[in-house]
Amino acid sequence: MTYADIDRALACLGMNCRGGFRLAQTDIPGHRGWLVLVGNAGPAMWQAFRASPEADSRSAGADPLDRWTRRSLDAVAGQFGASALYPFDGPPYHPFQQWAMRAEPVVPSPIGPLLHPRYGLWHAYRGALVIDHAIDFPRPERLASPCQSCIDKPCLSACPVGAFQPGGYDVPACVSHVASDPAPRCRSHGCLARHACPVGQDFAYGPDQAGFHMEKFIDSQSGSGK
Repeated sequence: MTYADIDRALACLGMNCRGGFRLAQTDIPGHRGWLVLVGNAGPAMWQAFRASPEADSRSAGADPLDRWTRRSLDAVAGQFGASALYPFDGPPYHPFQQWAMRAEPVVPSPIGPLLHPRYGLWHAYRGALVIDHAIDFPRPERLASPCQSCIDKPCLSACPVGAFQPGGYDVPACVSHVASDPAPRCRSHGCLARHACPVGQDFAYGPDQAGFHMEKFIDSQSGSGK
């Protein structure tokens, strides 16, 4: 089994391997071996999810995307004799953002989410596979953050309520605007600050996908979510 083998198995789910590393003894209590990050970029994963039973609006239970992710990655893990970890299991939650910065050239963007030099802000981490034998990982690229050369930083000025400032993210202002705006473009098309970033525009989520994630975010902040 190779890194490329795992990547091919994930491709039918619209996901991909996002680097990895050998686990130190203190990384995950009770787990030893090699960790392979699993993520998505662009709309491919959404298309696979929309064809699943979990995407049916009549399907009850927890977040349908999380349920589909667990079912799909558990199957991949079984194929390779691995164990699967998820960012939505907790508390306590696994430090996926820290793992990502160890595994590939991502950096915190001015608005918070990790920015990838190719995918921009249009990517996410869906899980991780822990494998008990050695994996030859591709050498991580060492690239300068696109944010360093972005003079205007349009992501900081695109928010209609100025929720993103150098000092932090005003979550209540964001939620209030999205929940009450009579013409909620943020809610139907996704965060305008995220759309304003010039990096990775070819991977931007479509309105259906972006709207789904925004609805889940608003639900989680209102206490009605998962």
